[in-house]
Amino acid sequence: MTLTQLGEAHWGPAATGHRIWQSRRLLGSGDALWNEATEALLTWRIKTRSGFVVEPLEPAQIGDRPRLQAVLGPIAIDEPIEVVDTLRSASRVGFAYRTRPGHPVRGEEAFILTRQGQEVFLEIRSLTAPSDRVCWRVAFPLLLVAQAFTRWRYGRALLPNRV
Repeated sequence: MTLTQLGEAHWGPAATGHRIWQSRRLLGSGDALWNEATEALLTWRIKTRSGFVVEPLEPAQIGDRPRLQAVLGPIAIDEPIEVVDTLRSASRVGFAYRTRPGHPVRGEEAFILTRQGQEVFLEIRSLTAPSDRVCWRVAFPLLLVAQAFTRWRYGRALLPNRV
């Protein structure tokens, strides 16, 4: 089981020394939204629409290590990751990845779409701790600010006008 417990409807993270964050947002309703949001989520568009470069843009699979970069103007920051879990059912779809050495932070992040009746929700679960690299450890407070902005962008990335 991963730290973000992708398959669990209710997340009860263990005390791991990470900052715990979770949000759930209604995206809208209907079959078309569910189908489009599912496709967009699983092919990393939640990340690419939030300012990241992901290569290759293929459906997330356990063990994948796509190239992930945060782009800030002319600066591109490598963020080594590995997909640790995926979920595909009639009412829950998502994936989780953990950071690898060299990432600006340590932790795990999960993106989950859930369907209740016709309503479609996006849930994000995150565990964050300072990086293993000294240069990123020093910048950790600034990275938390950047992370908050990125999470706001995640919440908008799969809205009906974007999918």
